[in-house]
Amino acid sequence: MFSYYLRLAAISIRRHWGLSLIMVTAIGLGIGTAMTTVTVNYMMSANPIPEKSEQLFYVQLDSWDANDPFDEGQNPPDQMTYTDATNLFKAQKAFRQSISSQAFAVIEPQDPEQLPITVSARANSADFFAMFNVPFIYGGAWTAQADANKELVAVINKETNDSLFGGKDSVGELIRIDGNLFKIVGVIDTWQPTPRYYDISTGPFGDSEDLFVPFSLVAGEKITRSGNTNCWKPSGDGMAAFLRSECIWIQFWVELKSEEEQQDYLSFLNAYVEQQKQLGRFERPLDNRLSNVMQWLENQEVVADDARMMMAMSFMFLIVCLLNTVGLLLAKFLGKAPEIGLRQALGASKATLFYQYLVESACIGLGGGILGLILAWLGLQSVAALYGSYMKDLTSLDATMVLLAMALALASTVIAGLYPTWRACNVQPSQQLKSQ
Repeated sequence: MFSYYLRLAAISIRRHWGLSLIMVTAIGLGIGTAMTTVTVNYMMSANPIPEKSEQLFYVQLDSWDANDPFDEGQNPPDQMTYTDATNLFKAQKAFRQSISSQAFAVIEPQDPEQLPITVSARANSADFFAMFNVPFIYGGAWTAQADANKELVAVINKETNDSLFGGKDSVGELIRIDGNLFKIVGVIDTWQPTPRYYDISTGPFGDSEDLFVPFSLVAGEKITRSGNTNCWKPSGDGMAAFLRSECIWIQFWVELKSEEEQQDYLSFLNAYVEQQKQLGRFERPLDNRLSNVMQWLENQEVVADDARMMMAMSFMFLIVCLLNTVGLLLAKFLGKAPEIGLRQALGASKATLFYQYLVESACIGLGGGILGLILAWLGLQSVAALYGSYMKDLTSLDATMVLLAMALALASTVIAGLYPTWRACNVQPSQQLKSQ
């Protein structure tokens, strides 16, 4: 019977093609607008490392000015000082820990005909790669010993390896970075967590870095640090004074496997801060925090309120489109009143007619869903063109979004068709036959 109803729906849609086209367009516009904003919000709020997001914790300590609290006292500083980060790192109280900062570098290719390459870089500890599941093509991470000995080692990404070495295994090769020779120990595959949760200080949707070197090289100025830096009192002149200052510019993560480890580490943080208070630091009340990946992203409001507002408005537009569809379906189905009356007089049940016209509504919804996907894709391309590379990882329709769009189109159209179908099936056969 279903195939029979599909044939009847096709005949009806072709017979009233103008009205059907208007309904498909209305639904397509609503679905396209809604799915554009839903996709952006979905990508913004996605879990970037679901396999271990509840084991990775961002560490915050409130080392800020007692008279001028950070974030109006709502949250402790979102980064850490060099003093605190290195003290926690040396304590080695977590299963794994990552100390890192954004940096930049200039790579001088071995080929004299190639121009120097300016790359984004990250100064980090060895555990960074294992903690954040960074995939390697060749080689691997450097060792903790390399961190301690301030060895000139580097990990490069696939694109940099393609540019410098034509994509071959470059482990063991030397590259000159800012005048110093670094030995390549690993090449990572394409890796772009979205959001870029491990460092959102300069934006949660930036590209991952091209080059990774030991964090310990920052103090010796073998790599140039960059990124977001905030200070609440003067740092003094020179690198040594800056490292001793209360400026925050470092991201510190720990990997803790159980609730017990979390409690133990938080107790360690509290004890550390109490110790620092005795040295005249940390004048504010105790406020140490461990936030897992999703808690950290929520705390930092990665999904902006404007994005949520746009999504709400797009769904309101979809509702308006569906209300128009309800009116058009009502006009179409009631226009078939004589046909419905005749079929009822010949023995067709209301349930049969109801099912038939719901199938027709679903077919219109399917067409609207397909059109909506096309419009959503165009909308996402427009967003990408408007915002550039900042939004490029948020503007792709994956399988989940495609299925959601089709399900939303079918469900909303069937719901919209319930009332017109019910009205049409309650036509009195006797009145319609008399009028004919």
